[in-house]
Amino acid sequence: MKVLHPLIALCLLCSLTQAQERNSLEEYISENKRYFYELEEERIEQSSDMLRDSWISPLMLNYSYGVSEAYNTESTTQKASISIDQPIFQSGGIYFGIKFAEASRLYSQYSADVAKRKLIKDALSLLFQIKQSELKIQKQQRLIDNARINLELKTEQFMSGQLDSSFLDDAIISKNTATQALYDLQTAKERLVSGLRVISDVDYEKVSLPTLAWIEQEEFMSNNLSYKLAQSQSERDRYNKNITLAKYLPQLSVYGGYNYDKVENLNFGGQTLGGASSVRETDYYTYGFKASMPISINSYDEIQTTRLEYLKSKTLEIDKKREIEAIYEQVLQNIENFEKKIALSQENQKLYARILSDTQELFEAGYKTHYDVDLLENSYKIQGIDLDIFKLDRQLELLTLYEIYTNESE
Repeated sequence: MKVLHPLIALCLLCSLTQAQERNSLEEYISENKRYFYELEEERIEQSSDMLRDSWISPLMLNYSYGVSEAYNTESTTQKASISIDQPIFQSGGIYFGIKFAEASRLYSQYSADVAKRKLIKDALSLLFQIKQSELKIQKQQRLIDNARINLELKTEQFMSGQLDSSFLDDAIISKNTATQALYDLQTAKERLVSGLRVISDVDYEKVSLPTLAWIEQEEFMSNNLSYKLAQSQSERDRYNKNITLAKYLPQLSVYGGYNYDKVENLNFGGQTLGGASSVRETDYYTYGFKASMPISINSYDEIQTTRLEYLKSKTLEIDKKREIEAIYEQVLQNIENFEKKIALSQENQKLYARILSDTQELFEAGYKTHYDVDLLENSYKIQGIDLDIFKLDRQLELLTLYEIYTNESE
């Protein structure tokens, strides 16, 4: 891996800590959306618990009450029972079922986290772009000032006969083009603001933008949401493969129950048993165990299907690792390029500062016009704006990493 440019390291060492970032980044999405993901986390936990305990059979309670009329005699029957049929051995199926539930919980949590981080990234990206739009509007206004100054200069030169009309026409067109570009920038900014309102409650005019810290590659890989999601999917599919295999192996269950029957006015051929009134009550227990093993013509196909699903997910896991390594390298290269642009803008700013200082002295001495001073002053300020724009570009690149990164140790 490439070594960070010293200027990158210097700038990023001054950034906020990663713990502060993770806690604060969620504040950039709306309260309603944060509440939605809180509910989703609770739903995942409940679903996971239910799946984990699904191997435990329910306790069956039954009660019935019936009336029969025969030979002008009415008899009633009441029956009640409580029973359970509980598997205790499924050739590893119970263990793999519990592990499958745990893997499914992780998969669902990572899926929700990926979706939430994507939303956070979108909100921050819009905020950074809005700030960039404001800077670009300021820059464009400076360019319009320069175009206006150039037009005034060309007008004076044309009126004094120093230039022909073609130079004046070019100056007019340049000013109009610069003004139209300003309108386009203002329209683009409003689109960004509208998009932000959909997913965030923050006021872009008042909110403080975060300063994202650099993430070392080893930490980025070990705390990568996309990779953890791929890992949890392959782990879930592995346990599902084992569950499917265990389903067609021998199983052992125990069962037990208690039954109670009560019959009143039991009738036999028009006579009640035992005289005018008869009641019979019985109760008994049942218990035992049973062994079973299903034989199905589809067992091989089902087992092979789940095995292939597991192999597919392992392949995707390997591809995901390569993908996020490539993303990291690309972001690093892009940041290095922005650092070069930042360094160039800083050099240009220093150069314009020296020229502007000299020009102001020459203007005071009568050797330069105020046009020269105004043009150079605008150019100097434009370099400062470019510097801020490139710094935001660097933050947008880092945001690409933060979208799929989380530090679970915090």
